[in-house]
Order: sequence, then structure tokens, then C-alpha cells
Amino acid sequence: MTHSPASLILSRRRMLAAMLASTAAAATGLAPFAARAQDAGTPRPGGKLQMVAPFGSALQSLDPHATYESQDMAVSKAFHRSLYNWDSATNSVVLELASEVKVSEDGKTFTYKLLDNIFFHNGRQMVADDVIWSYSRILAPGSSLSAISNLQNILGAQDYLDGKADHVAGLAKIDDMTFSITFESFADPGYLLFEAVTAILPREAVESGTFLSNPVGCGPFTFVEHIEGSRISGKKFDKYFKPGKPYADAIEFTITDDYSALDVAFRAGEVDATVLSENGYVMYAQDPDLSKGLIEIAEMFTRHMGMNLDMKPFDDVRVRQAINYAVDRDIIIEKLLKNKAFKAVGWLPTPSSGFDPDRKPYAFDPEKARALLAEAGLADGVSFEAWVTDATSSLGVLQAMTPFLAAVGITVTPKVVEAGVLVEAINKGEAPAWFRSNGTGPDPISALRSFDSRRPRSTNRAGFKDAAYDAMLDEAMATVDPAKRIELVKKADAYIFEQAPVWFHNYNKAVLATQPWVHGVDANVTEAAIIEVDQVWLDENAPSR
Repeated sequence: MTHSPASLILSRRRMLAAMLASTAAAATGLAPFAARAQDAGTPRPGGKLQMVAPFGSALQSLDPHATYESQDMAVSKAFHRSLYNWDSATNSVVLELASEVKVSEDGKTFTYKLLDNIFFHNGRQMVADDVIWSYSRILAPGSSLSAISNLQNILGAQDYLDGKADHVAGLAKIDDMTFSITFESFADPGYLLFEAVTAILPREAVESGTFLSNPVGCGPFTFVEHIEGSRISGKKFDKYFKPGKPYADAIEFTITDDYSALDVAFRAGEVDATVLSENGYVMYAQDPDLSKGLIEIAEMFTRHMGMNLDMKPFDDVRVRQAINYAVDRDIIIEKLLKNKAFKAVGWLPTPSSGFDPDRKPYAFDPEKARALLAEAGLADGVSFEAWVTDATSSLGVLQAMTPFLAAVGITVTPKVVEAGVLVEAINKGEAPAWFRSNGTGPDPISALRSFDSRRPRSTNRAGFKDAAYDAMLDEAMATVDPAKRIELVKKADAYIFEQAPVWFHNYNKAVLATQPWVHGVDANVTEAAIIEVDQVWLDENAPSR
């Protein structure tokens, strides 16, 4: 069957998107997107977008395949494109680089026809070989690139990754503009292939030796300059494949994890849009002018304290459950996070199609926690070290947890590190415990793969190993009936909740602050900071004009 540009989304994907939207509204009372009245009107070209790359003091990499960090992917939106894209208007994945896709009857093979007007920044047209090379690069033997788990279900991917084959069997070129992807089992590739970690890159640029300092893609802006730990900029790509876009002539991202500095810059008109911290949210919401530009988003992220199950005491499920029972999360969310969060009742967040609104959270029950520790032979107490960044959502939350944990006999010591150091330590299995915000959408099965024992440490950071759980995911993946599939997903999520490989804290309520002269900012439930910059435009009042 062929899907024309007017009907690019598979019926199952449309149904899942509808379920996602209705679940989010029912569970949170928030619409994922709150458009401002002044966003109506004819887009005006020109000006320089002044955006932010928040959450860290420096980018991890300019190679989009190498980093799954939200900060890096926000920047990648300016320079790179993937086969699919996330459409915030419909809360669904849509084709981005192809005009149509044909799907085999068994739902395993997808044949794509590339758009014929896509060019890389070096002037060369994108062809099928570029797609196949980009995915093969991610799956290359010995690879540690971030999108391995996205592509591992492609036929022959594991054999290629293990060095047992000289190519990925499920990737096939039909002609210069046509290629196919065959999966091992039933799949929905849109959910796997829309993020920057699966961007399509030109081989010659990547292998030139200068790619990490001069990235080349097919996005709306061409790279101009990167001052590490400060900013990264680009200029309008005149051969961008979307007619009339981008609207802006240039773009510049401020790279920082300093929310106070972003607040000063925003109030001075030096930033067009920014994410807000908990304290910033309270201040902006109470301001009669600043509150007009707020966009509130029920985001697909689960904040948690991860635990290394290869280290004691976290190898005992009773200890992990005790930590979940020991802490009063309601007080932390209300007092520390200023209600900019929703209490977690599982790994899958409220906007997810696999979210179970009937599941109850871990109760605040210190007696239960003490009993579990006693059962684990730790009645005299236990201690551990938790790696954190110097942020409210990390160190701040740990400090708020500390007295609750101490009350049941658990002593925790913080180790404050930079975000990049933290990620490296987690991926190497060196951190005993840590605080992170994990992307948990939009595909619920991909999100639940965070605990799949067959996934690398960079994905399964807790080192959770449970064959029964792996089988649940496999059964869900092989089920074509979407309703049955969602029930299986809920079952797997409930199992993870009981096994408690993490301390389940909250689902993020993200808030964007936008200037009155900025229009077209979308509300991305998969990550609010990742803004579709090719559609943002500035009116005549923008200072950068």
C-alpha cells in the first residue's frame, strides 16, 4: 500500500497519537500545546533567532549520532534532519525526507521514496546510499553511537554489529532515490527514526576529518561557528528542501546550564525563547507580561534516581523498593519543584500511549521501607554515594530526599560532577546511583527498552537483567493488534514499577517562555527544548532585525 504526502501516517500511528493526546489530557489536565493568539498571521522572513541549548555547560558532540542528550539534539534541529520528524501540531511522527512509504503486508518491510529536492550543505543531493550509510555507521562493529537501540530491530543489524556480516541485511537500495528497511519483527519506524541521533549525514563530510568542528547536514541552517561552552551559530541554507523555510536568516544558540543567566538574557530581549526552571516558572507565571508568553507542556520525560544493580545494595529489589517507600515525593514536588512536575507512577509518562492512569504510586510509608530493609538484612542501616549535577532537579532533590532516607537508616552522600562526566560514569557502570531525566516517549516499547538486558549500558543504564521482562517486550513488539499491544506495554511497565530499578520521582512539566515578537514556537512533548526552528519567525518588533 502507498501513502501519499497527504496521508503519510499509518493508521496505527494515527490511533496511537490520538491515544497519546487523550491520555495526556485526562491524566494531567494540560493540553500539550497552548498556542498564543499573536501566533496567527503571515510568517515574516528575516532576522536572527536567538535560541538556547540548556541543561549543560557544553555540548557533548557536534556529531548527531554520538549524543542522545537533549541539549545536543536541540542544536541538531538547526543543522540536521532525520527520515521522520515529530509533528507537535498532531502529536505524531510524520515523514520528513521521503514523499511516500510502501509497507509490506506483514508490517516488516518499509520502502521509501526520497524527496528529490534534498541537498546537503556541501551542495550534493541526498540519495538512498546516504540513508543506508548513515544507519550502517551507527551499527558498525564496535560502535558506541547513541542510536544503536533505535536500529537494532533492523534485519541483520545485530550480525553486522557483532562483525558477523559485512552489511546490514535489512537495508537495501532499490535505486538512487528509493530504499527499503526490513525489520526482524513488526515495527513502527517513525518512532525509531525521528530523532537527531538517526540523522542522515553525507559520508564524505563525516570522513573528512573536520566533521566534529564543521558539521554538515541537510537542515535549515548551515554551520558557522562553535565557541565551546558559549554558543553555536548558523546561517540560512538557501537550498533547504522546505520551500520558504527557514524564515530566519540566521540562528544562534546560547549554551548554558545557568538558568539565572538565561533569565537575565530573556528579560533583556537577548533570547527569543527559553525553558524555565522551577523558580523561574513561579516568577514568570506571576508576572502580568511574562505570563502571556508561557507555553506549558506535559513532557515525555521521567526524572528518577538511577541505581547500578551490579553494585550493592542495589542488587536487592527490597532495598530499591524501600527507597521508593521512604521518600515523601509530594512535599518535594510542591515545595522544591514548585509543582512543575507530576508524580511518577511508572516509567512511562502521562502523555505516553502506554501510560496506565489507574496505577497507584509508591506510598510514603517509612515503616514499610524499614521492614523491607530488615528483610534484606540491613536493619542496622546502609549507605551509598549518588552522583549528581549542581541543579535543583539533581543535587536539590537528593538533598530533599536525604532526611527521609536517614529516617529509615539509609545514608546517602552526594558526588557533584559536570553533566558530561556524569553520563560517562553512568555508561561505564562506575556510578553507584545518579539523578537523571530519561526520555520516555513517544514509543512506549523503545522507552521500556531502557531496562532490556540485551541493550548496552548506554541504554540499560541500571544494568537491569530479567529474561521474563525481556520476553514481555518481545511479545508486545510482535503484536500487531494495537489495543493488545498497549495492554502488554502496560503490563511491562507495571513489572518495572514493582522491580524498582530506579527511584520513581516525577514526569516533567516543561514550560517555555517566549518573547512577544516570536511566532511559530511549537510545544514538543518529547522534549520542550527541541524547537522546530525552521518554522519560527520574528515580527517587526524583534531586536535582532
